[in-house]
Amino acid sequence: MAKPLASLVPSIEQRECAWTELQDRLAHPPRPLLLPSITLSREFGCEGYPLALHLKELLESASGLPWTVFDKALVDRVASNEKVSRDLLSHLGNESHAQDVLRAHFGFLTHDDAYAKVVKHLVQIAMAGCAILVGRGGAVACQDLTNCFHFRLVGGFDFRVRTIARRLEMPLAEAEELVRRQSKLREKFISECLHADITSPRWYDAVFNNERQPVESIAQACLRIVECGWTEKSGLKRALPRPDLVTP
Repeated sequence: MAKPLASLVPSIEQRECAWTELQDRLAHPPRPLLLPSITLSREFGCEGYPLALHLKELLESASGLPWTVFDKALVDRVASNEKVSRDLLSHLGNESHAQDVLRAHFGFLTHDDAYAKVVKHLVQIAMAGCAILVGRGGAVACQDLTNCFHFRLVGGFDFRVRTIARRLEMPLAEAEELVRRQSKLREKFISECLHADITSPRWYDAVFNNERQPVESIAQACLRIVECGWTEKSGLKRALPRPDLVTP
């Protein structure tokens, strides 16, 4: 029997708890930290979540700070859980700035009120730093945030079918139908809600062919881009901020 799509990612409760603990530690720092975030986009069937986990490990080692991976389920949980939502706003204290970013980039956001709420929180999470946002149109929604880096995974259709078949333990014929259906739904969703072509390279710092490179190598490349780019963006001497490094 094939595994459900939800089996591709760890328990949402465990990840939500880890992120909440991180926000508690950052809520009242002695001095304001300057922290980057990352968005990961992928064609359906590419190894977006495995890449996020590898990148999380590398970033934590490089920065000395805990990072949180946000997929669709966790972002939606933050947006729908009133307590978590209030905690997020009180910790960040920058809801108006997030709204300004959204208005400047989109003019108007989306006709989908539920998704508009998700995108607002997506931007706020990214602004808080130490977040790896997988999917949900993060690259488009967070495009104007100067602390964000955006990456995308692509791969041939057959490769993506084989990957899904292996990860979900399903027959190739079922995997092929799933990849076709989900690929169309994802692109249509972003196009209608954010009025953008998520496949365009204009949104990304780098696009990687998952069929030609394993996620371990891609994670190393992403880390290097963040290290070099963050030095330029932050004006800091070190590539990634550690707890003892603050905004100039």
